Amino acid sequence: MPKNPDDLIVPAREGTLNVMRAAARASVQRVVQTSAAAAIFYGRDDPNSHLFTEADWTDPAHKDNVPYTRSKTIAERAAWAELPKLTRALEWVAINPGLVLGPVLDKDSSASVQIVAKLLKGELPGLPRFSYPVVDVRDLADLEVRAMTAPQAAGQRYIASGPFVSMSEIAKVLRERLGDKAKKVPTRQLPDWLVRLVGLFDGEVRGQLFELGKVRRLSSAKAEQQLGWSCRPIDETLMTQRAAWRPSAR
Repeated sequence: MPKNPDDLIVPAREGTLNVMRAAARASVQRVVQTSAAAAIFYGRDDPNSHLFTEADWTDPAHKDNVPYTRSKTIAERAAWAELPKLTRALEWVAINPGLVLGPVLDKDSSASVQIVAKLLKGELPGLPRFSYPVVDVRDLADLEVRAMTAPQAAGQRYIASGPFVSMSEIAKVLRERLGDKAKKVPTRQLPDWLVRLVGLFDGEVRGQLFELGKVRRLSSAKAEQQLGWSCRPIDETLMTQRAAWRPSAR
């Protein structure tokens, strides 16, 4: 949560445009942009009943936004707007992944991975009503390769997401599959009022309070039907990721 939103927005937008222009100058045929589901499913007052597809766009001005989600939306919008202005023709594809989990290469892990790590290390007193559309990093990589090589993918957006799961469901999988190794994983659901109280003192929590109880379901039907893509089960994703957080790894 930067003090100035432009600390995220400007590098995201300008960095994307710089890559586009450089690729066009170098006569690159196609670029696949890793955008985010955040560029799709923020901007509705009641998202719970909506099934989001590639036709949806986040409204950066909506209250359900933080600088990160705004930066992802603005950067992808800028890319599509820039495409016809390039000096040479360039094929552009955008991939919009949900929460990316799965095998971890090193200790410099993402904020997404930290969600599972904090559960396993017992750093959360309970389970807030936060939920996420999850995609395995290996499946995301697979979709990016398909998007780079399939002729029909040029000029398209593709959602990369498996099931929409709550923190309680993630915690349940960890406890059931890991037994004593997951003894620090919390079991009790935190009431919303308590999470909001914590948000008064914790900026990270405060920035996510608008997500309490929200359901943001994504459809990956387009990637499945056009590119033959699929996403593995959530328990397989969680079991491969947790290896990076064993006590012996520290």
